[in-house]
Amino acid sequence: MEDILWGLIIGFPLGLVLGLSIWCCCCLMNQKTCNTNIKTSLPIQVTGANPGTGANSDSTGTGQDSPRTSGWSIYMIQWLEGLIKRKNVASACGIPNYAFKDLQSATLDFSTIIGKGAFGSVYKAHMETGETVAVKVLGTNSVQGEIEFLTEVVLLGRLHHKNLVNLVGYSTEKGHQHMLVYDYMSNGSLSSHLYDENREPLRWDLRVQIALDVARGLEYLHYGAVPPVLHRDIKSSNILLDHSMRARVADFGLSRQEMMIPHTSKLMGTIGYLDPEYVSTKKFTKKSDVYSFGVLLFELISGRNPQQGLMEYVELAAIDAEGTGGWGEVADTRLDGNFDVKELTVIAALAYKCIINPISGKRPSIRDIVQNLYWTCSRRNQTQNVPDRAEEPCFEFDIPLSHERSFTELER
Repeated sequence: MEDILWGLIIGFPLGLVLGLSIWCCCCLMNQKTCNTNIKTSLPIQVTGANPGTGANSDSTGTGQDSPRTSGWSIYMIQWLEGLIKRKNVASACGIPNYAFKDLQSATLDFSTIIGKGAFGSVYKAHMETGETVAVKVLGTNSVQGEIEFLTEVVLLGRLHHKNLVNLVGYSTEKGHQHMLVYDYMSNGSLSSHLYDENREPLRWDLRVQIALDVARGLEYLHYGAVPPVLHRDIKSSNILLDHSMRARVADFGLSRQEMMIPHTSKLMGTIGYLDPEYVSTKKFTKKSDVYSFGVLLFELISGRNPQQGLMEYVELAAIDAEGTGGWGEVADTRLDGNFDVKELTVIAALAYKCIINPISGKRPSIRDIVQNLYWTCSRRNQTQNVPDRAEEPCFEFDIPLSHERSFTELER
């Protein structure tokens, strides 16, 4: 009897602990299964996720787009299209559907044109609510049907970043062209500030800030968006400036055709900004965007048009820079020498690393670029705030990709 009593005293607590352990394991497994099901049934971005540590991060450092990423993109588009066929998901997602007559009235019968691009014309619109927006009327040559268009609206509507021109609405009434409604950028395009003689030349510090803004916008598209977004047409006319002269990336798209056929034979982009590897292989990657960004950096530095011999000029300057260690000759003459020579040398060297390598995998990632431009701006601010500050050691451009947090995230 005493042995039985001792057995109960010892066995009961052990059984209780074992039972609780099994119960906890079951709960954890159920929670994991639930989370997996949610991700499978609703493949959308979680707002506020760290763009530098997500599953879509380029952990290899090559910037290439894996087959798994492409498959995920196709699955997501097919899932959305099936859902949109059953109900108006775009409006349900909180993206306003504007009536055609309201946009027609706000644009004075589409007479307030402010720009024209490959995908259609853009009009300035004063809405009855008092807000000012930009309305892009897609060209009549668009092959998108209503389902494909609404799918793109849902995908674009989920991309929100302070350095992107964000989508704020759409219009898709029968009998009329599809329209996209965006935030209005009151200071126009970067190209107009670089080449319009009637405008004041951009200050050097503002050019550096614009470069950082654009890099942050691209970093979000490459690493923060789900699925990742390739811009495919980075150029100065697609960089818009808001009321405070902060830069935002415009004209990024996610058309169904591009997602379903990632490596189409038709070249996309603008001559002068095109990645030579993309031209030869017809394969566009994140590093193709990096090449275009490198061209844009030299455009900011020099004030020269990429379609008017900018790269030939850069190649000649690079030969001279190897001997002197400086890139001062490429500086925009409109700056009148008002720039930091060391900053220009660092940024020009970074831009050169984006374009010099014919093998795209050897170019820096856009995350590396953000980090380096951030340090350039930080160094200037610290030098201005702390007189006679000792010079900081020079830093390298090849920052390890294992760095867990981007400076974009640190500043938010």
